[in-house]
Amino acid sequence: MPTFSKKQRIGNYIVTFHVKDSKYAETYRVKDETGKNFFLKLFDYSKLHRTQFDEGGEILELSIVKNVHHPNILTLHDDGELICNGCKKAYAVYDYIVGETLAEKVNRERQCSLYDARQITLGILEGVRYLHTKPQPIMHNELTIQNIMLDLSKSIPTPKIIDFGYARYLQQSQRDFLTEGLNPFYMAPETFNGVFTAQSDLYSVGVLLYHILFGLPPHFIDLSPFQQDRNNLIDAILNERRKPLKVPEFSDTNLWSPIVEVINKALAENIDDRFKNAEEFIKALTGEIKICRNSSHSSPTQSRQLSKSSTRSGNGFADVAGMEMLKEQLRSDVIDLLKNPEQAKELGLALPNGLLFYGPPGCGKTYFAEKFAEEVGCNYMYIRCSDIASPYIHGGQDKIAAVFAEARKNAPTILFFDEIDAMLQSRSKQDNASMSGEVNEFLSQLNNCGIDGVIVIGATNKPNEIDDAALRAGRLEFKYYIPLPDFETRKALFRIHLKRRKVDLGIDYDKLAKLTDNYISADIKLIVDTAARFVFRNKLNRISLEVLENAIKITKPSVSLETIKSYEAIKAKFEPSNSEPTARRKIGF
Repeated sequence: MPTFSKKQRIGNYIVTFHVKDSKYAETYRVKDETGKNFFLKLFDYSKLHRTQFDEGGEILELSIVKNVHHPNILTLHDDGELICNGCKKAYAVYDYIVGETLAEKVNRERQCSLYDARQITLGILEGVRYLHTKPQPIMHNELTIQNIMLDLSKSIPTPKIIDFGYARYLQQSQRDFLTEGLNPFYMAPETFNGVFTAQSDLYSVGVLLYHILFGLPPHFIDLSPFQQDRNNLIDAILNERRKPLKVPEFSDTNLWSPIVEVINKALAENIDDRFKNAEEFIKALTGEIKICRNSSHSSPTQSRQLSKSSTRSGNGFADVAGMEMLKEQLRSDVIDLLKNPEQAKELGLALPNGLLFYGPPGCGKTYFAEKFAEEVGCNYMYIRCSDIASPYIHGGQDKIAAVFAEARKNAPTILFFDEIDAMLQSRSKQDNASMSGEVNEFLSQLNNCGIDGVIVIGATNKPNEIDDAALRAGRLEFKYYIPLPDFETRKALFRIHLKRRKVDLGIDYDKLAKLTDNYISADIKLIVDTAARFVFRNKLNRISLEVLENAIKITKPSVSLETIKSYEAIKAKFEPSNSEPTARRKIGF
């Protein structure tokens, strides 16, 4: 139970809402008298461990952050003490960041592009270099994706290091360092023995870089069997680390090999084989120095594939609520051709080069593409705009060509481009020759790629911004409107999202569907999550129909009627008149 509620005061600050709790502190979002937002961390002196105080009796975390000022580190704004309910507490007020944690980004996107991962890691290393080179060097000791905030207030996200709860001055004794509560996957081998060094922090940055590139920490294993015995847990992790590091095979080895070598060096078991300092790590990432392969590390080609290119396995269309007409159309247009190649060949039919999924945001275009790949059971590649972006002239064209080359090599391949409008933006709206060249390259690769067993699927919320040449026959030739879910689909969505939760018997799904006309798929998930949080917060036993109805009342549809009408107009432009002999059947929800 939070110590303070909304609108209560902590010193000169008014509580906006409670954010989270830890073993010894609470975090709030607060505002000052002028209405400016801040983060406030409230420490309970009685719950702090003796190692969390400095020699003068001050909380060590506060003592450290008072002397830290760097653009890649969260800034302390104010601090103080108070007496609350007979207990002495201290608080630290930090600048508010408009953004998200790196963990939230990874959970949402699963993997970062090479460009984003490098830029984020370089920012983190700048902050680490500052800490390590202070007159009294500071070791953070908990550099994880949870402790990096991404400031999104400017056009380029800025990573900021947060939470100095485990931070220590380098000259402090090992006896002043408590490792309980640290993420074991991010701990350097010596940290398990209570030793903290600059190389220990750099090891954690190496783990972080691997994590945001590939979606999991390196040497990841299930630790649940070892939770009751820390010694066995440590042994299991260290034994796993003795195996070769698992990294993917890449078609563009010139691009990826250097980053793999950097990760290998950062994660070396022997501390003497790691980067000596953050400066060296930065130079390796920027290519100023070359990392020589250590024979003790695995070759990227010796271990399992972990890239965005993979064969999809799962339940396919069975996991998709509704959309029966769309499923039927795709079976006719694509799946039957794949499964009956001889019959298709006799009729002179080939796979379509490209499909376009368009419609309002949040209606499941990306999810449907994944399930389509599972239904087909072929190779699947997921590509974002940032994956083919390049700071170099013509660099984007080379990346586009490499993506299609890999798709052809592993054909049949479904090549899915998310937010394809950003990659095929109308050239009439561009004054950048390099960007126009990338569109030309994309169009060239689209031509006849179906013959090579490559099916391009593009998803977009902005079909009007796509270059007209990409929408003609022979390129993104089949266009599928993904509209808002209809009545039956909304019923199915509620059943899916409530399936594994504790709910009352006899939930009226017809009523829920009637109450959510014009709600998108994401809205319905939000409604169910909101109801679940209400049940959890109020210590109720199950999710009831009444709770769900209340959640609907406070959740507005994400898509306006005007937006829906605009998409219907685009659909009318894309689809031929029903009077024409080539008219296609209506599809969607």
